[in-house]
Amino acid sequence: MPNSLWLQTAYPREQFPPLTEDLRCDVCIVGGGLSGIANAYFLAKEGKDVVLVEKNTLLNGATGNSTGKLTVQHDLVYAKLLKQFGLDNTKLYYEINEEAVRLGKSIARNDELKVTDSILYSQSRQGTELLKNEMAAYNEIGIPGEFGQNSELPIQIDATITLKDESQIHPVRFGQRLVKLAVEAGARIYENTDVLLMDLKKNLLFLKSENTIQFNELVLCTHYPIEAIRGMQIMKLSVDRSYIVSAVADMALRSQYIAVDSPKRSIRTAQIDGRTFFLLSGESHQAGMIEYTQINYNQLYHELRSVYRLSTITNGWSAQDPQTPDMIPYAGMISSGMPHVYISTGYRKWGLSNSLASARIISDLIIGKTNRASALYSPDRTGFGSFLLQSLKNTGLVVKEFAGGHITRMNAPICTHMGCRTRWNDGDETWDCPCHGSRFRKDGSVLEGPATKPLNL
Repeated sequence: MPNSLWLQTAYPREQFPPLTEDLRCDVCIVGGGLSGIANAYFLAKEGKDVVLVEKNTLLNGATGNSTGKLTVQHDLVYAKLLKQFGLDNTKLYYEINEEAVRLGKSIARNDELKVTDSILYSQSRQGTELLKNEMAAYNEIGIPGEFGQNSELPIQIDATITLKDESQIHPVRFGQRLVKLAVEAGARIYENTDVLLMDLKKNLLFLKSENTIQFNELVLCTHYPIEAIRGMQIMKLSVDRSYIVSAVADMALRSQYIAVDSPKRSIRTAQIDGRTFFLLSGESHQAGMIEYTQINYNQLYHELRSVYRLSTITNGWSAQDPQTPDMIPYAGMISSGMPHVYISTGYRKWGLSNSLASARIISDLIIGKTNRASALYSPDRTGFGSFLLQSLKNTGLVVKEFAGGHITRMNAPICTHMGCRTRWNDGDETWDCPCHGSRFRKDGSVLEGPATKPLNL
């Protein structure tokens, strides 16, 4: 199975034990990515007794497989948010993500973070019109972007929007720094601790080890929430997968880039332990819908060699991230009927800043502190009436794949989440579920939820 550049170059890893006894705590956090770790850090600093459990190892999921861009420039987003949410809410989205970037800069040490410019670029007349529309949104919100033609890349670029002094991070090393701070603040962390069942009336988690965790508050940072169906979030999240490849480079780029039109590419360099790496990302598709995914890697490998003249390829990996119907993540109470259960998800591939922003929102809710972004990020904000079309689209996909999969892929293993037939992913050597994004290793064990039980191979 592919391994990301970040996981391969992590600091020597501190191993945390599996949980082998019954525990009680103020707050239990499920999920050991940047979102869960940030929640543990914020809450432990406030004096809460925090337990974080991760079914595999810390930072091995979306965080460890990201592009590592810590920026407020989240592709073409602000013009769309202005139209949907108005000026005040769109400005708020920008400001809390900007606060997250500043927080990252204050936490990071050594080569965990590099200050760099973020650049959106167009390659066509249509793309340039999109950029002009986005620049108008920047001006209305007060985002200090610069429109022009600013590029060091060996490709044809028509126009750019540059946002100065943003950040790129080594997401795993940065996450390891945050883990250290969380533990120093008093958080208890357990790896290889698998949650099988939840009794939300009794505030109990039941583990695969047959132990239990009694909690007062529960925070689900599991990428795709295990209990999402209760709050109907399962009908409101689509899941996309994209691919990243890296190669040794002679020198670092001055900026980091993302295309707004086709071919859709994300580009940056990283300097790790005296070596420079060039990262190229793209070739997205809906998770679980393609069997022969190696073709996506091959296309990016070809571009590294032919366009960027880089021959020493080091890594190829992929990542997936849920997206809400209105582009803003969910961070808050899962539903009004369960005020002690919180979810954090739907980052739309911009989980580094949004993880930190969402963790601040949830931790403020738990300690009783007002957070001005809590309503904007609330999972309750998207009633079915407002986004019925997207809900029906996602639901329709599930029904189609459930029925069609059982007819056309009769020998494929059945996902243990809701019974859909999985697809083999040849590039990553995983079984992927097209219904809700669960992923399983070659041996059938769970790699990513919402499934909690292994495949019956």
